[in-house]
Amino acid sequence: MKHVSVLLNECIEGLNIKEDGIYVDGTLGRGGHSAEILKRIPKGQLICFDKDAAAIEESRERLLAIGTNVTLIHNGFKHLKEELERYQISGIDGLLLDLGVSSPQFDEAKRGFSYRYDAPLDMRMDQSQSLSAENVVNNYSFEELCRVFLRYGEDPFAKQVARKIEQRRAEKPIKTTFELVDCIKSAYPAKVLNKKGHPAKKIFQAIRIEVNDELHELEICLEEACECLNVGGRICVISFHSLEDRIVKDTFRRKSTAEDVDKRIPLKESEIKQADFRCVNRKPITASEEELEVNNRAHSAKLRILERVK
Repeated sequence: MKHVSVLLNECIEGLNIKEDGIYVDGTLGRGGHSAEILKRIPKGQLICFDKDAAAIEESRERLLAIGTNVTLIHNGFKHLKEELERYQISGIDGLLLDLGVSSPQFDEAKRGFSYRYDAPLDMRMDQSQSLSAENVVNNYSFEELCRVFLRYGEDPFAKQVARKIEQRRAEKPIKTTFELVDCIKSAYPAKVLNKKGHPAKKIFQAIRIEVNDELHELEICLEEACECLNVGGRICVISFHSLEDRIVKDTFRRKSTAEDVDKRIPLKESEIKQADFRCVNRKPITASEEELEVNNRAHSAKLRILERVK
């Protein structure tokens, strides 16, 4: 299946690319966004991160065919500052994050990300890490499962699903995606199962976020990226669900808000510390009708952009 990069043109425009700039793609995937950035920086440098070693290897040849001014790093984007320091880079002109699971990861059944295929419970973006979906499902306590399902899946039946998992695994370990799907379905009332959409979607999302520490990693990266960003530099983030978007929105708002001062103190505007950043778009950018026709994954995508102004 051909991989189509979400909001590609909007991201490239949003980054406001300079030909001699230093740019970071924190979610390399299959290199769609990176390829377009690299074409525009003949005198610059591109740093690409991905936790998935397969993504690194599959993108390498494609990117090197465009230019050799690219560095591929097998690591999560929460290590942004540490890796930049290792390459003696003190500032960057742009960062792109395309969050969540890439289409190839979903479509590769054996990775265990999808409830559409019967596969081992895995869901690890980084295959070298020890924690997998199977570990979470079979080893987390009832209370820990409730926490994951409520916080990351916002599922109103979190307790029922956690209890059913506890009962099933007491008989034998839950090893595959379809075993987990069957378990989830048995915990929901019939009226919920008859609704549109797959009943396992929220629980699978919650387990995946827990396994890959996705939200915490995003929080760390956004803070570090703001520290590393040069004046005029931009951060572009594509999110696909409300939990991610809330973190991006709140962080960008906080960074772009001027110092809060007591209105009773007579200060000139020049005396109030202004924000170092500005939100380029107040409302998130979404996919055009043309893109939605050819790229189903773009339906829930939201792009937010932050720029350093001083």
